[in-house]
Amino acid sequence: MATIEARLSELGITLPKAAAPVANYVATVLGRDTLVISGQLALGPDGVLDAAHKGKLGADVSGEAGRAAARNCAINVLAQAKAALGDLDRIERCVRLGGFINAAPDFIDLALIMNGASDLMVEVLGDKGRHARSTVGVASLPLGCAVEVEALFSIRP
Repeated sequence: MATIEARLSELGITLPKAAAPVANYVATVLGRDTLVISGQLALGPDGVLDAAHKGKLGADVSGEAGRAAARNCAINVLAQAKAALGDLDRIERCVRLGGFINAAPDFIDLALIMNGASDLMVEVLGDKGRHARSTVGVASLPLGCAVEVEALFSIRP
């Protein structure tokens, strides 16, 4: 079994089917040595957004639910990577994660929420999962989701 797949199994994570884009864009762009993944929502394994992951951090969504939503986003990022690459062991490094947090105007703990995604990448990829990151608070996200995460990976050709 592949190394990353084995680690996912050890963590009890089953990657869902990669979600199809809902507008005029592609889910991934594969370059010679990079993979860019469009923003992924916190959809569950069934492709449905859990009610606990809908709304604004600092208003209707708790910090714990926000971190869980970010983790789900990261799992969906890996599902997109699997669909694009076929073999997750082609990933050499998670270069960057971008996080968008649907936040109330006075919510300042954006970085703590995004840790849900960052922590998952390191849990799964080890040191190859350590990445640069941007986290931005936004007024709204698709489907009312609390978090959206995009990614850039360096890959083996």
